[in-house]
Amino acid sequence: MDESLLIGLGSIIVLGVIAQWVAWKIHIPSILLLLVFGFAAGPLLGQLNPDAVFGDLLFPLVSISVGIILFEGGLSLKFSELKQVGGVVFRLVSVAVIVTWVLGAVSVHFITGMPIAPAVLLGAVLVVSGPTVIIPLLRDIRPSKRIASVIKWEGIVNDPIGAILAVLVFQVIAAGGMEFGVPVVAWGVFKAIFLGGLAGLVGAALIIILLKKFLIPDFLQNPFSLMIVVVVYGVSNHFQAESGLLAVTLMGITLANQKYVPIKHIIDFKENLRVLIISSLFIILAARITSDQLALFNARNWLFVAGLILVVRPLAVLASTLGSSLKRNERLFLCWMAPRGIVAAAVSSVFAIKLIDAGYLESSSIVPLTFQVIIGTVAVYGLTAKPVARKLKVAVPNPQGILFAGAQPFVRELATILEEQNFRTLLVDTNRTNVRAARRAGLKAVYGNILSENLLAELDLEGIGKLFAMTPNDEVNSLSSLHFLDVFGQSEVYQLTVEANGNSNGADTMPSYMRGRLLFDERADYDYLMNRRLAGSVVKRTTMTEQYGLEDLIKRYGDSVLPLLVITDSGELRVFTVDAEPSIKPGSVLISIIDPENERDGDGDSDRRPDAK
Repeated sequence: MDESLLIGLGSIIVLGVIAQWVAWKIHIPSILLLLVFGFAAGPLLGQLNPDAVFGDLLFPLVSISVGIILFEGGLSLKFSELKQVGGVVFRLVSVAVIVTWVLGAVSVHFITGMPIAPAVLLGAVLVVSGPTVIIPLLRDIRPSKRIASVIKWEGIVNDPIGAILAVLVFQVIAAGGMEFGVPVVAWGVFKAIFLGGLAGLVGAALIIILLKKFLIPDFLQNPFSLMIVVVVYGVSNHFQAESGLLAVTLMGITLANQKYVPIKHIIDFKENLRVLIISSLFIILAARITSDQLALFNARNWLFVAGLILVVRPLAVLASTLGSSLKRNERLFLCWMAPRGIVAAAVSSVFAIKLIDAGYLESSSIVPLTFQVIIGTVAVYGLTAKPVARKLKVAVPNPQGILFAGAQPFVRELATILEEQNFRTLLVDTNRTNVRAARRAGLKAVYGNILSENLLAELDLEGIGKLFAMTPNDEVNSLSSLHFLDVFGQSEVYQLTVEANGNSNGADTMPSYMRGRLLFDERADYDYLMNRRLAGSVVKRTTMTEQYGLEDLIKRYGDSVLPLLVITDSGELRVFTVDAEPSIKPGSVLISIIDPENERDGDGDSDRRPDAK
């Protein structure tokens, strides 16, 4: 193997992963650092030349990688999310696309001086946004469920629409204008929708049938599904350029919404693969920019980027949401959320070359201008979307509420105190008696199986950032923790201590990667908490002061004190676990379990037994 090729491949992966890690560490959008690393390795230092490394395989590999990214994005789309916002989403992927295309083309022509043909093509390319930017931003911002669904659907569905639109525009340009290109466009639209849609449905059906009949062993399910994605993408593109993006997106949506076979392992595999692909693609495409093209980053281009952000996007959103059920603050937030990502970079790179080959030499500015749009939109939206979301009250900053798996009496006591402290709680239980008792106590409670995928899609988790799995079944608690791992993150899924089988506390009987963090302390399994409540223990809220701390509470109630949670003076909720004990400072509020009969005198704090007779 040629040593330079090996070094080139290795440097792409190393730069991509390091950029992602540094971006995570300093809390900025990873795409910004990926682009900076790519520019530095390519045009600035001349150490990476993707065309030399990959040769003629470069754009086929980029194209397939984009297809895999869109398939993974489709896997995150649920039809249940469209119940309230389906009409808005439809208009955003139709009306808003047209408005963005037309205004974008006009703006780039008059502001930058780009000739009309490549300007119209670039306008088509820039209608996309994409999951590479949208999904990480949504995870960081955590907006309300309704607005998050709108943004996610628009971002993912617009990508294949924009790519196909760019293909059709190019075909019209190549045919010599609209008078010659109308039949080409009509036939292209038909092939893209019919053949792309058919290929996506057939691919999804094939995976479902083979998995349902257990014809693929577990260790081959992920590679096999990846193979089907590549085949569907290639076959669809063979009949109509870029229709493969529509095919794989529809294939992902179909798999995400079927009920015949579980696909969580496929989703997990694709998410891990996506990180590596995105990292590599941005490094590769940024490194392809030449020094001359980098010099085209100028003030007029930045003015065009500002126009996209401040004029084109708001007009597109307002045209699409007039008369909708969205509130004013939600519409304003939509106006401030349209970053461009890898699809724009990839599609512009491909069609710039095609236009140059067709004789449009001015099209060389398409690629650097697209990268300016990516840099500008990601920087503006990525750095400001979170404070804007908070200002518009469409997101809860650092959600501290708790989702409880289980609604037993001691769970209801704890939830009631948390609600009194203005923390949102939500209880889920399969026991109707527990659910009814929780509702009588004024708590939000849902009857259902915490492990149900349908329930996860329907739960309103706004303001909730933690899971407490507190059912009587250790296995259900562990599975619940795994089920919500992607929702809350590994550090915020908790479960009761595993029931002991002897002298051990039981934690060693279950590997840490198969459970959540263990709540409270080693004694606190389900039976321990239930027996203490039956013996008269209560959940107590105590304000810590300079004169009265945890040691004083223990002196008053003895070993019966079991610290559960601490509310800091800044309003943050911290959890006592087997492996971590948060600091308790004056001004914080300690929530604990105590035996009231040990109390020597009253201290004015509250005990809570909401359903006591």
